[in-house]
Amino acid sequence: MRRACVTWMLLALPLLARAADTPAPAVSSAGSLLQVFIGLVAVLLLIVATAWAAKRMGVSGGSSSGLLHVVSSTSVGARERVVVVEIGESWLVVGVTPSSINGLMTLPKGELPSPRSTSLNTNFAARLQHMIEKRRDK
Repeated sequence: MRRACVTWMLLALPLLARAADTPAPAVSSAGSLLQVFIGLVAVLLLIVATAWAAKRMGVSGGSSSGLLHVVSSTSVGARERVVVVEIGESWLVVGVTPSSINGLMTLPKGELPSPRSTSLNTNFAARLQHMIEKRRDK
């Protein structure tokens, strides 16, 4: 067995010597850059296609049971939130921090009040429009 391996190695030596004598083909930097660019575009297209397919098929990281539904959420600090979660016929108000989740209160399921921020936005929009018109008149 050992003798056969040594024989094959000795027979392969002239081929290896000849391969070392042949010059390496010239490499075009533009060709290499084009090949790398095409590979990058192909990978990005694959990522986009996978994301589109996952969205189309309804793959989500959340729970699909439908028992829980986040009704509303608001930030009260840098990493703290107050969240209203619908569970069956009741709403649970919970405080969420990076280290814990605390139940604050339980409410019966009800209708959501209209958000106050829309009136602030319309007031701001009206005042901004008034100031723009005032500036144009000058």
